[in-house]
Amino acid sequence: MNRRHFLSLSALTATGLSSCSKAPTDPLAPVRFGHFPNITHVQGLVAHQLSRLGKGWYEPRLGVPVQWFTYNAGPSATEAIFSGSLDVTYIGPSPVLNAYAKSKGTDIRILAGAANGGSSLLIRPQANIKTVADFRGKKIASPQFGNTQDVQIRALLAENGFKITQTGGDATILPTQNADLLNLFQQGGIDAAWAPEPFASLLELEGGAANFLEDRDTNVTVLVSSAAFLKDRPELAKKLAAAHRELTRWIQAHPAEARNLLVAELKELTTKEPKAAVVDKALSRTILTNDISRPSLEKMVRGAKAAGFLSEIPSLDELLSHSNP
Repeated sequence: MNRRHFLSLSALTATGLSSCSKAPTDPLAPVRFGHFPNITHVQGLVAHQLSRLGKGWYEPRLGVPVQWFTYNAGPSATEAIFSGSLDVTYIGPSPVLNAYAKSKGTDIRILAGAANGGSSLLIRPQANIKTVADFRGKKIASPQFGNTQDVQIRALLAENGFKITQTGGDATILPTQNADLLNLFQQGGIDAAWAPEPFASLLELEGGAANFLEDRDTNVTVLVSSAAFLKDRPELAKKLAAAHRELTRWIQAHPAEARNLLVAELKELTTKEPKAAVVDKALSRTILTNDISRPSLEKMVRGAKAAGFLSEIPSLDELLSHSNP
């Protein structure tokens, strides 16, 4: 993704959000829907592109308009949830758990699963990393402080005896725009990165990166809503969750058509069409699912505690209370 374009997109997004910071009460008010320009957000990319084409997936099923907003990583999306600027979003589990803990279990709810896997820890061959111990003294990129991959790399290092601070320690973790990873790898500015798809595959195919660890098990993307949206528009929330599950099944049944829509949306968001080999590799690593894995979430909780992001968190029961079909 072109950095300048992404920053301008972020600025536009922020402007749009600030203009609608009060939760809507009009029954015909649009649903404010978020996602990231990641292949792990397949459903968001496909639905957003269909909206652009005037063939919206959610709009006819909900009976209201949909406004789309795009983020680089989860903490920015949860901030929008907290501010009342966003109703629902596709997002990774770590920022969801952090937001749930921060709000003492009151402000955010998981509606469904969306995808598993779809991220990898990549290393620059010249960095001479063979084992976890070799990350000592290295510079490692993550998408954003506190996002899912950021917590995963911090937890991995903490569990192996590293002392990691926000800005340094035994290794340096650098929150980095996903779009900047390839240049940094090629210039030697970072030694490794835990990245979501398609950026992981891009680093391998175009940056010569080696895959140190591929994550195929984590609930990498979930669909969440604000608790206020569920309270104020409960029937609409039920329709939305059902439409999401239907969309997942449609994508699984129509992979070629869905792929074309996904590629078109990525081109809209980044001004550059991703290469076919990158898309195909990324999709092969991203497992669509409507299911929520509680063990996966509990593992993320343990990782967040090991990394120092969480100390206490309420029972996950309330977080998952709206996730049944």
